[in-house]
Amino acid sequence: MANEQAKFLEGSLLRHVTVMSLTASIGLMAIFAVDFIDMIFISMLGKAELAAAVGYSGAILFFTSSFGIGMAIAAGALVAKALGAGDVDQAKRRAATALLYGVGLGAVFAAIMWIFLRPIAELVGASGETLDLSVHYMRIIVPSLPLLIAGMIGGAILRAHGAARASMMATLWGGVVNAVLDPILIFGLNLELTGAALASVGARVAICYFSLRPIFRDFGGLARPSAAEFRVDFPALAAIAAPAILTQLATPIGQAYVTRAMAEFGEAAVAGMAVIARMTPLAFGVVFALSGAVGPIVGQNFGAGRFDRVRRSYVDSLIFVGVFVVAMAALLFALRPLIAALFALEGVALELVFLFCGPLALLFFFNGMLFVSNAAFNNLGHPFYSTWMNWGLNTVFIVPMVWYGAQIWGATGVIVGQALAAVLVSLISLVLAWRVIRHMERGADGTTRPAFHRQGRLLSLHHHRR
Repeated sequence: MANEQAKFLEGSLLRHVTVMSLTASIGLMAIFAVDFIDMIFISMLGKAELAAAVGYSGAILFFTSSFGIGMAIAAGALVAKALGAGDVDQAKRRAATALLYGVGLGAVFAAIMWIFLRPIAELVGASGETLDLSVHYMRIIVPSLPLLIAGMIGGAILRAHGAARASMMATLWGGVVNAVLDPILIFGLNLELTGAALASVGARVAICYFSLRPIFRDFGGLARPSAAEFRVDFPALAAIAAPAILTQLATPIGQAYVTRAMAEFGEAAVAGMAVIARMTPLAFGVVFALSGAVGPIVGQNFGAGRFDRVRRSYVDSLIFVGVFVVAMAALLFALRPLIAALFALEGVALELVFLFCGPLALLFFFNGMLFVSNAAFNNLGHPFYSTWMNWGLNTVFIVPMVWYGAQIWGATGVIVGQALAAVLVSLISLVLAWRVIRHMERGADGTTRPAFHRQGRLLSLHHHRR
């Protein structure tokens, strides 16, 4: 009997990757576009310290959202795997478990972050008035973290079902809410940075509501776990969520180091980097969405024992990201004069943005390669591989390469070193992901016997065969 909820077991994998990535990216880019507009509005106020405050806050806020990203990865992997195996009840129960644990633990995490915001902001290089503005901005946004986590997990559950459009609409509505509130609060009520923060909170409320509603309306809701099931499901969830959270935490730590290194060259350099930080997800939202898009495809086919399709999913994803990055890099290069005029860039800020819109944009292909590899690791029972890749990138590779780049080329060397570090780690992830996939595929042919059997990671291969 066909498994109607596991839609990725049949059909063109390149088409699945394309549709999932493009639909997911529309919602993501709606949020990123509003962040981009936020930066334009803040720039229009003519206060350099406001733009710098947003730049410092961005690295820290990503740190807070990393918890939600990790929980969403775990929820998506477990739900997709259960659906691929034909166990809809288990999929509903584990979705509920992920939401309960994610929101509860996320609230505790947000409270701890809120208490220590000032020393954290000082750690990434903020000082003086910029420090005060950064802390004020984040004290408004951080308490809404549990809502964001619920929205992230809800979106991951929808993508695990293949409901890319519903997941897209949730983030799209968040972007609409933010876009409407921004000019009203920032300019209409003259709240400036406070208005931008309140608009972001409103967007998180919208994302939470619109991501959870389709789960109950279209997919039968959630299965309430018993106390025993709640305890039993936790190891499976934690086995993926813990390394996934650690994986995500590596990025803001690396970014914090990059921000601090850039701070040595003045607030104009930090402001230029803040513009790049807003442009990157807007330009490459499709690539960022690719990780979440590939995960359910890999997870469902893994759950069904279709390892040939797991391999093809990986290859087709790399083809997709390569074509997209080349096209976007060409567009950014052509738009450089417009971008410079839009932000009134000059000096070191202009130099940084022009470098990003030139050769560095092409190197984003390697970031995409790392995203795809991490999605494969998380959904094939090796989440700690993602952890090692991201921590290796953001410590062992980024720290010396950013430091060396800054010594040789100044502010531009900071972002050059960051980009080159991503190239090296992505090539390592490619080799490792390919070995994992080929090992599983050989096991499916009976030539080897995979030993992946630990709770919450991979069950033995025979459990997944039909």
